[in-house]
Amino acid sequence: MAGKRLILMGPPGGGKGTQAQRLRERYGIVQLSTGEMLRAAVAAKSATGLKAKAVMDSGHLVSDEIVINLIDDRLDCDDARQGFILDGFPRNVAQAEALDVLIAKKGVVLDAAIELQVPDDLLVERIVGRFTCDACGAGYHDTFKNPKAVGVCDSCGGTKFSRRADDNEDTVRKRLVAYHAQTAPLIPYYKARNLLYVVDGARDIDVVTSELEAFLGS
Repeated sequence: MAGKRLILMGPPGGGKGTQAQRLRERYGIVQLSTGEMLRAAVAAKSATGLKAKAVMDSGHLVSDEIVINLIDDRLDCDDARQGFILDGFPRNVAQAEALDVLIAKKGVVLDAAIELQVPDDLLVERIVGRFTCDACGAGYHDTFKNPKAVGVCDSCGGTKFSRRADDNEDTVRKRLVAYHAQTAPLIPYYKARNLLYVVDGARDIDVVTSELEAFLGS
């Protein structure tokens, strides 16, 4: 597994963050989330971070060029040279093409673009049912993971819980429409390059992890 360079694609609520974290822990390769890289660059006041902060402060979305620059800088770090998982990028073909140019410049080759497929109705159920402990942030779910004692956090004993305002069915379905519209073209893009590997993400988390590990090897 050493040196594997992966893209992990999946809809909101599809489990890609969980699986990326497990693969990171299992194989010792870094998880590159564009959101985290952006926050780190802004905090570090790097040239790219300052440019990104100016854009965000003006109320605009960060451009693909800035995101690619973030990835460019991050791939030069020692830990990323040992392999990486790109989580949540690219989101469209234009970003995929820009990424291809970047990694070719660095002499890096992608090993796989993994897509976690989950039916929309299950995604809605997963997201709408989420809630967290206000005190410690422990996550729960109406269907899949309720506290052992009703109204009491398993981790800290807290009794106050909250849900994200945007974790409602209408918002989630709109996010899914946008995801499918933007990301669907990536499937044939990576399939044509013999990089696509599709995983049924509707199954138990441990089953999905086991399939990914079998695919990636030791």
